[in-house]
Order: sequence, then structure tokens, then C-alpha cells
Amino acid sequence: MIDGKAVAAGVRERVAGQASEFSSEHGRPPGLATVLVGEDPASHIYVKRKREASEAAGIRSFHHEPDGDVSQAALLELLAELNGTPEVDGILVQLPLPGHLHADEIVRALDPAKDVDGLTPASAGLLARGEPGLVPCTPSGVMELLREAGTDPAGTEAVVVGRSNLVGRPLASLLLGADATVTVCHSKTPDLAAVCLRADILVAAVGRPRLVTGEMVKPGATVIDVGTNRTDDGLVGDIDFDSAVEVAGAITPVPGGVGPMTIAMLLANTVQAAGRRAAAPG
Repeated sequence: MIDGKAVAAGVRERVAGQASEFSSEHGRPPGLATVLVGEDPASHIYVKRKREASEAAGIRSFHHEPDGDVSQAALLELLAELNGTPEVDGILVQLPLPGHLHADEIVRALDPAKDVDGLTPASAGLLARGEPGLVPCTPSGVMELLREAGTDPAGTEAVVVGRSNLVGRPLASLLLGADATVTVCHSKTPDLAAVCLRADILVAAVGRPRLVTGEMVKPGATVIDVGTNRTDDGLVGDIDFDSAVEVAGAITPVPGGVGPMTIAMLLANTVQAAGRRAAAPG
């Protein structure tokens, strides 16, 4: 069993040390700006947790909560202000945004050097090219869990089920960069079970409860479940845990697996962004 809570706690402890060193060297803590628009209850909970975790790690929180009917122009103006604020090292715009706002344009407006969610086209391009940059939090958390499990992707066959810009695509790039042979599956993939059975590393990130069963898992494989689906049975993943755990060599539970890693890696990205900005010429 891969304990995401324990791994996340280790990352947070490491980040707190790095934040303290940064503060001592530069006379200020790293800074993370959060932007929350609208009344989505889940978004409010997520942002609250992110702010609390930031402050606990020694990262200064700059929170902005525009009215739900804020215009596109006004929100872009706020982001331009945050892009130009020296004390802000990372900017996180909580998604989803209200329907009248164009999320793609908002994301593109972020300074890539402060894009701690790793969602701008510039960040995605750097990752696709294998160049240093800020990586989306959940995929980088998956890579941290693989390290904790003692799973070296080099020379393995990795299968990622799901091709979203948030998880599937960036994770495929990270695995490729770690010298795995990577297959990305999606709704048009024929014989999904046969492809999954080849995987030494199997990651499910599609948002379909218990899509991957134990019969689709190669014996001894490392299995990472990114899914979080609310059902009548409670919170379940994209993998049928009860059957997969009998076959897998290592596996993440839901909850308590990938979930705790996302905020931990957000903190890591913020400190990383602060260090890179401080070291940049001029």
C-alpha cells in the first residue's frame, strides 16, 4: 500500500525547510496568490486548504476573491497586477470559473514563471520538450509516489488511462522523461484491458468509478489511482481496489493516495518558482 498521506507529509516537511532557507536568504518568505471566483462549495474548501497548507509551510498567502460576476477584463487586470508583484512567486486561479469567464484566456494570462499549476501553454511546451519548468501538481505527485514505492520507470512499460491536460498528457511526458515506454489510453482505445495488462506502471485518471478491474492488472504492477468519484458506496477511484489489490505489487488507495499529494506538490512548485525567480538575471 502506497500511503499518500505519509508521502505528502514528507514533501511538506521538505518544503517548509526550503521556505525557511529562502526567507533567511532573501528577507521574505515565498509568496502564493490564490484567486477564487464564484460560489462553488468544493472550490472554497480546496482554496482554504491550500492557503492553510501554504502558511503552515512558511509560504505567505495572498488571497483574492473577486465578485462572482467579475468581468473578464477585470480578472485579467488582477492577474496582470499579480504577475508584476515581486512578493508573489506563484499564482493559482481556482478552476472551474463561472460560465461567463473564458478559462483558457485567464490561464494564458499567467506569467509562466509563476504558473504553479503548470497549466499555461508555455509550461506545457517546456514539459513536452523535457525542459525545466513548473509541472502540474497531480502528475508530479504521481511521480513522487512512484519514487516512494521504489518503482523506477526506466525501462518499464507505463500505461496512462486518460488524456486530460490536467493529468494524463503531462504525466505521459513525465514518464517518458523518466525513460518509460508510455501508452496513453482514452475512450477510443480498443481492448483497454489488453493494453492495461502490459503495464508495469498503470495509472488511471478518467473519472469513471472502478473502470479498471483486477483482471486488467499485470501481476506485480505498480498501480496509481488518480480518480475520485462520489458514489452511493462513498468515495471510490477509477480502479476497483478490492480486486486490484490482490494482483498489484504496489497500489494507492482512494482516499489517501494521490489526493494528499496535490497540495503538497503545489507548495513544492511555489518554493521552486521563488528560487528560480530569485536566481533569474535582473
